[in-house]
Amino acid sequence: MDDRVQALAERFTRDAVVELVRDGLDLARASVGAGGQVPDVDALVHDVLNASSAWRTWPTPVINATGVVLHTNLGRAPLSDDAIASARAVAGSYTDLEYDLGVGRRGSRQAAIAGLVCQVTGAEAALVVNNNASAMLLGLMEFATGKQVIVSRGEAVEIGGGFRIPDVLRHSGAELVEVGTTNRTYVRDFEEAIADRTGAILAVHASNFRTVGFTHAPSIPELVELGRRRGVPVLHDLGSGCLLDTTEYGLAHEPMPQESLAAGVDLAFFSGDKLLGGPQSGIIAGTTEAVGRLARHPVARAVRTDKMSLAALASTLLHYLRGEATEKIPVWAMIAASREGIAERARAWCKEIGAGSDVIETRSTIGGGSLPGETLPSFALAIDPGQIAASALVGRLRSVATPVIARIENERVLLDPRTVPPTQDAALLAGLASAMRSD
Repeated sequence: MDDRVQALAERFTRDAVVELVRDGLDLARASVGAGGQVPDVDALVHDVLNASSAWRTWPTPVINATGVVLHTNLGRAPLSDDAIASARAVAGSYTDLEYDLGVGRRGSRQAAIAGLVCQVTGAEAALVVNNNASAMLLGLMEFATGKQVIVSRGEAVEIGGGFRIPDVLRHSGAELVEVGTTNRTYVRDFEEAIADRTGAILAVHASNFRTVGFTHAPSIPELVELGRRRGVPVLHDLGSGCLLDTTEYGLAHEPMPQESLAAGVDLAFFSGDKLLGGPQSGIIAGTTEAVGRLARHPVARAVRTDKMSLAALASTLLHYLRGEATEKIPVWAMIAASREGIAERARAWCKEIGAGSDVIETRSTIGGGSLPGETLPSFALAIDPGQIAASALVGRLRSVATPVIARIENERVLLDPRTVPPTQDAALLAGLASAMRSD
């Protein structure tokens, strides 16, 4: 056996390696049968080793130097140290996930996390599921299967990844009733559409685009007043789960769960892994009666979340209760970072890199389907790639020990410190040095 294949067999099971070799031989035979050349041993071994590259732990940690705070392709929100520690602690231990320590018998996996959600948002009751899409799907299945759901035509949107509101309604068993126009919808449009088969009024925050100009949309309090007067539940999909006032950080206002719940919506749906800054999860908050109905729905078990996500979410919510979100939650620390601090780090990077680099003013974006068109003033290290193309340098950066993800502007490679935790500075600079000296 070739030494390289033997080394592979010492790391993995012999059966797995043999299967990989057989697959390689089958491909080689098929190629020869189609008129290709007979490969030598080195080529065969190379193919086997290349195929084995998939046998690695995954996902791979990377350094996000793009300046996009919630980068969907890079896993959105990094967790706080406390959230990581909480997830690690429960991952390696038995827990009281569904056990009541006080009475010594089976308990609820929702009780503790629901209490935290209620304390942070002011909701009467709450339920946590695996993501916001399933949160809304569960709500629609309970309130509107076989019924009609009234949605503003301007809010029958595609949120991302092919997640379209009309499709979700169809798969939930509900019938979409669009009202108003793309740019202007009024409360009277909703009221005129209410009929015997109306199951709910659904408001959807168009989180990944913005319509400007000649526009109008009814407020959540207006929809709630209509819903109460006509006996129709009002559901609100807020998307990002923003618990802090974004206007305090120079950004446009992002709808907050607290506002919708204070206005009296029956159910509010929002993500735990976007602007909330926690793990992937969907949070349902609302009235005791409405949330109770969802908790009893058969699909609730199918979309429930795991102990590690619940532990991380609990720690994240505690940051808000302690008033330390902008210090402890990475996405909020990034949003709140001062221009002066970012500029200082960019200059320090520039000093390390030397010739061919300088510091420029730029803009960071929020990303993750949040605050479309909104940016924050920032600074970036700008590198002239020299004799190679900018695309080649960013490719090299993706191949270093800890991959660095950068962006290209005007044929220069830009790295924005806003989205790089200071603890990653050394790894980023080492990766840059390696990429820039590659042949």
